[in-house]
Amino acid sequence: MVRSAEKPASRRMVVERYTWLERVTHLVHLLAMFTLLITGFKIYFGWDFMEFHTARTLHMIAVPFFLVANWLLVPYNVFSCEGQRLCFRDRIRHFRESYMFGEDDAERLFGIVRNFFGKGKYPAFTVYDERKGHYVTKLHPLLKLLIILESTAIAVIAITGIVLYNIAWAPLGIPISGWILSAAWYIAPLLNIDALGLIRLGHLLAGYWFVFELVVHVGILEFDPDVWKYHKAIFWSGKEDLSDRHFVKVIEEKDQKGVMEEH
Repeated sequence: MVRSAEKPASRRMVVERYTWLERVTHLVHLLAMFTLLITGFKIYFGWDFMEFHTARTLHMIAVPFFLVANWLLVPYNVFSCEGQRLCFRDRIRHFRESYMFGEDDAERLFGIVRNFFGKGKYPAFTVYDERKGHYVTKLHPLLKLLIILESTAIAVIAITGIVLYNIAWAPLGIPISGWILSAAWYIAPLLNIDALGLIRLGHLLAGYWFVFELVVHVGILEFDPDVWKYHKAIFWSGKEDLSDRHFVKVIEEKDQKGVMEEH
């Protein structure tokens, strides 16, 4: 791939890319996902490397960790203002810029495809605003698309998992499993299967999605020596040196002042 010829900045600018809680959240998500995939496929396919009851126990232990990481810790990390210079309202705006696929991301993704075919440099997908002291965006544009599908897969795997855990689950007398089965019956006849079969199929396909996402995220997007700096940040230091301009663009104070003076 063609790389940017831009030289590193003359001074180091080390910033916090991930807080300690974001790193913990990522690690919990990763370990829980691996546990769920391995034990889930063991339960479904009957692999003989582990006893069934052991696999089911580990599977059920991993479930709350997985859901807490994704449904509690991730939203907290995204919208929390603690230790940040941004208020909550600005965090909403920042969420749209940082995590939702937009026009700029489409342009970056087009540039990445062009770079793959040897046309142009690899575009910066990490953008840091020096004046405001925060990231404008730090996700690869393709990952922003994967987040949407991942969120859908998490919802599917959680809803179908309730029925597979207990087909008659009704906490406090609320027939949650029954409601899910009733909803499934609206779709199941279209596929010529019963509701429980549809639920099993949805659970399995969601599991396959996470395998696919893992391959894309680690095996393709991250298969680049320059991207390993992000592995170090997410798994260990939490810091990023923005003077390393691979995949990085810094909106500097002097640039912003120049634009303001022109206007």
